[in-house]
Amino acid sequence: QVHLVESGGGTVQPGRSLRLSCEVSGNIGSLDVWGWHRQAPGKERELVGTSNSGGRTHYADSVKDRFTISRDNDKNSIYLHMNDLKPEDTAVYFCNIYHTLSGGPQRSTWGQGTQVTVSS
Repeated sequence: QVHLVESGGGTVQPGRSLRLSCEVSGNIGSLDVWGWHRQAPGKERELVGTSNSGGRTHYADSVKDRFTISRDNDKNSIYLHMNDLKPEDTAVYFCNIYHTLSGGPQRSTWGQGTQVTVSS
């Protein structure tokens, strides 16, 4: 089975930076799309950003120029680098991947989430 485990969340002051990590385990086959979503209290889950195997990236307007997604194949990890954090960035952040085993359908796997709180 494929598992995603996020880490790196916490409480930070506005304007500070934080890096979230997502460790991927299991046989994922080919990694097609990877990214991050978030869900604030009382709100629906929303896209933060994605990257794909074709080299394309997409970020929500609310985080563009502040957040960056990266990937380390050697560490089987995906990262979300967050700069200039704002109180409205407070949410549970989820890692998500789309992956395909040879001959099989594309699958989506989610992590359990990590809490980020931005407060003075």
